[in-house]
Amino acid sequence: MGTAPSGRYPIERREGEIERLDIQSEAMRPDAEALLGLIGVAEGWRCLDLGCGPGGIVELLSRRVGASGRVTGFDGDPAFLEHARAQARSRGLANVEFVQGDAYRTGLPRASYDLVHIRFVASTVGSPRELIAEAAALARPGSTIALQEADIETLRCYPPLPAWDRLVRTMEALFERSGGDVRLGPKLFGLLRGARLEAVRYRPFIVGFGAGDAMVDFLPATIESMRKAILQYRLMPEPELDAALRECRAHLADPGTVFTYPTVTQAWGRKPER
Repeated sequence: MGTAPSGRYPIERREGEIERLDIQSEAMRPDAEALLGLIGVAEGWRCLDLGCGPGGIVELLSRRVGASGRVTGFDGDPAFLEHARAQARSRGLANVEFVQGDAYRTGLPRASYDLVHIRFVASTVGSPRELIAEAAALARPGSTIALQEADIETLRCYPPLPAWDRLVRTMEALFERSGGDVRLGPKLFGLLRGARLEAVRYRPFIVGFGAGDAMVDFLPATIESMRKAILQYRLMPEPELDAALRECRAHLADPGTVFTYPTVTQAWGRKPER
């Protein structure tokens, strides 16, 4: 993932981070498919998944554009891209390639893509206007730019748990310190209109999980990947952090506990022909 001018991505690539991101992508798959259907991604398209991490939606795009199309996954982390390449080979995705670089200054050919897609970059790294400007430069006239970004407001568990709420507040505070905005989702519509995109669409969705779901450890696992930065910024003493993680995991293991994921806003629009 590229580094924005305003901050630094606060989630470290620890052991288990690629698995966490793969599980998250799988949970988002149905709504990612819905987005691509609404956009009308079709055979022959040339698509870019900007900030794809260890896979992103590259496979979904690959299957839609077919042998005559082309998909580029772009990310700043070489380990993520190595994993993504291995996955693509194992799944027979012959129409994909992966490129390493800065998502805000890609160096990719301008006006070259039928779709530029970005998920969970602007909200976690920051500088959404700069990111959208780069996406618009990469998209060909008349093509589509699509973003998916989060709103942490709905990251809640039921029954409520004070330790959960403490971890959510700590996560939000860390992203703020790092230049991100985990309440960016509702602002996407205005940002895309402000970038002079046409026919801008807006589709928020929310999903929930419980004890039997692969996503059950989402919050604790994400916090574990933010541990170093949380301690660096002194947002929570380590003994309190460990205690909150234990409480959350015990609560989530209870079959009577469920939680809602952050609302994800999908917004997309068309680059003007001129």
